Amino acid sequence: MQKVSASVSAEKPVNGPQLAKELRIQSEKCIECKLCRKECGFLRKYGSPKHIADTYDPASTQGWLMAFECSLCQLCAAVCPVKINPAAMFLEMRREAVSRGGQDFTDYGRILGYEKKGTSRRYSYYGLPANCDTVLFPGCTLPGTRPDKVKALFDHLRQTIPGLGIVLDCCTKPSHDLGRDKYFQAMFSEMREYLLRHGVKNVLVACPNCYRVFKQYGGSLQVQTVYEHLAATSLPQTANIAGTVTIHDPCGTRNEEQIHAVIRRLAGEKSLTIQEMKHHGARTICCGEGGSVGCVNPDFSKGWGARRRDEAGGVRILTYCAGCANFLGSLNPTSHILDLLFEPAATLAGTVKISKAPWTYLNRLRLKSHFKRHITAAASRERTFSGEERARGGMVKRLVILLALVGVIAAVRLSGATQYLEQEKLRALIAGYGTLAPVIYMLTYALAPALFLPGLPLTIAGGILFGPFWGVVYTICSSTVGACAAFLVSRYIGREWIAAKLSSPRWKKLDEMVETHGWKAVAFTRLIPLFPFNLLNYAFGLTRVKFLHYALATFICMLPACIAYIVFSSSLLSVLKGQITPEFLIGMALIITVSLLPVVYRKIKARSEKK
Repeated sequence: MQKVSASVSAEKPVNGPQLAKELRIQSEKCIECKLCRKECGFLRKYGSPKHIADTYDPASTQGWLMAFECSLCQLCAAVCPVKINPAAMFLEMRREAVSRGGQDFTDYGRILGYEKKGTSRRYSYYGLPANCDTVLFPGCTLPGTRPDKVKALFDHLRQTIPGLGIVLDCCTKPSHDLGRDKYFQAMFSEMREYLLRHGVKNVLVACPNCYRVFKQYGGSLQVQTVYEHLAATSLPQTANIAGTVTIHDPCGTRNEEQIHAVIRRLAGEKSLTIQEMKHHGARTICCGEGGSVGCVNPDFSKGWGARRRDEAGGVRILTYCAGCANFLGSLNPTSHILDLLFEPAATLAGTVKISKAPWTYLNRLRLKSHFKRHITAAASRERTFSGEERARGGMVKRLVILLALVGVIAAVRLSGATQYLEQEKLRALIAGYGTLAPVIYMLTYALAPALFLPGLPLTIAGGILFGPFWGVVYTICSSTVGACAAFLVSRYIGREWIAAKLSSPRWKKLDEMVETHGWKAVAFTRLIPLFPFNLLNYAFGLTRVKFLHYALATFICMLPACIAYIVFSSSLLSVLKGQITPEFLIGMALIITVSLLPVVYRKIKARSEKK
């Protein structure tokens, strides 16, 4: 969820000179011709670039939240008759929000976690042979979804570049686009300096986003796409195949006409007929993933994807971005250009093997192991640098957790409490407190949502202490009471403060769901956990749903997950001693069933959107 820090001064002016410059450009040069608004749902919603610049208030939360709904695709700049770039203004607005500490990135956990893995010691690898001046930088997505293509590409490139090196790392463009400029600069600069220090001069990239980052921030490193290099040297020796495709040009190479031409040339080399979509080349449209907009405004993201699907009209899309291929592949038959070059027949038949999570992570590890075995590296490393923003906090956090764990273990041993790891003895101890034990447990659980405490540890404790029956009774009653208390606080006491915290489009979408479906929206979000539980309780208090409907739907629809975790945890201590009980097996089956509900829902929804 996007949040704005309460510490931001209400009178503080724009503190970024680049933002001030971009605001001035849009205000003075935008002629409000409406061409960009015609193309972009975001601008249709918020107004012309001039209007946004003139009304932007750096002390207003809405200005910052708005900027994170722009995909930064720069289609607005491509159609602008006076050649200004509104996307540059929105990026600077994002940077302004981050520099003031006014932007929380909870909603971006998935994409930032993905980025973090890419730069981690576990997933990164630099293998530079002796006298290596050129490296292949395949990016993050391609190695996970198509590791065989990365291997084949590397082997083919070595025919013309014998000393080719490999760099498995992330360019950190997600952080760049989210305005985390200090972190991005630290991470990318460290990578660039390492490569230059070891004699690397040229970077061959497979990802358009990596191309854009290296071109803008690579300094003396020369960047080129592997597709340009293949066109200038030699293509893999595979059969030609007749067919018709249409080409999606990713936003990252919007202004790179030579790359657009090369991709079409490569497709033509395989005897394919190209049927151009309305938006292509410099006027291409976003696939939907640009700027991580889908994390905060899925409607904008899906809108771009739907437009691309409609323009393709069922014709197979050929693209040269693995991320675009993944996103558009759920809407229309889509292939990567490397699929075509190495498996042309399977590509047109739609039978190329494309991995999905969680197998993508395993593929990346296997690919790293492959290169470590097959490259004789004069210089190599696994990246350990993590940037100032995370290195300090991460180290302190790990030390605190470690010390706390050691302290708990020492306390248990010194106090002689190890005897109570016997489940029957533990329950006998709790029974000795009479009605006081369940009352304390229920009060703690009821207060947990208001205090933003995680409920899962308490649920597990309830199963261990009270068993499968009373554990469920105590937990479901107290969790419902806690959810209702948060609802009432939001509705009658802290409404204005909570409304300010829950102002992102994601929560506005929830309000629209309640407006349309009433209590069914409560039931749906309890069964399919698309929103954080504790925040959800407060968010419903801001909607028009009736309290009684909310309470009943919450109780009934939280019950399946409650039963699953309580039954599972009721036998947890026995399992730790090596005894597999029926309760454990039943609980495990129930947890798997409950966990699969969101997956099933997303698949059903994706199928319905294809129709």
